Amino acid sequence: MITHEEILNIANLAKLSVSDEELDELTKDMSEIIGFADTINAASADASDFDNINNLSNVFREDTVVPSYDREEILKNAESQNDGYFLVRKRV
Repeated sequence: MITHEEILNIANLAKLSVSDEELDELTKDMSEIIGFADTINAASADASDFDNINNLSNVFREDTVVPSYDREEILKNAESQNDGYFLVRKRV
């Protein structure tokens, strides 16, 4: 549990002014944030409970080499080309 004094100390370090009306709400909010962080810290990092929770398998196809098109055939209708590449006008 965080105290009003700790909130005021943090506000002082951050050069912030905190009114009395804000102090109670900031203390409550900061306590909730720290509580949430404690909950996350309590979780085991090596737990495998979350590993593949949807039971998905690899849905990608095998990477196989297939013949490609002939470069000259692809570039025969190109307006401009150089060394087997399309030349594209630079936008300004």
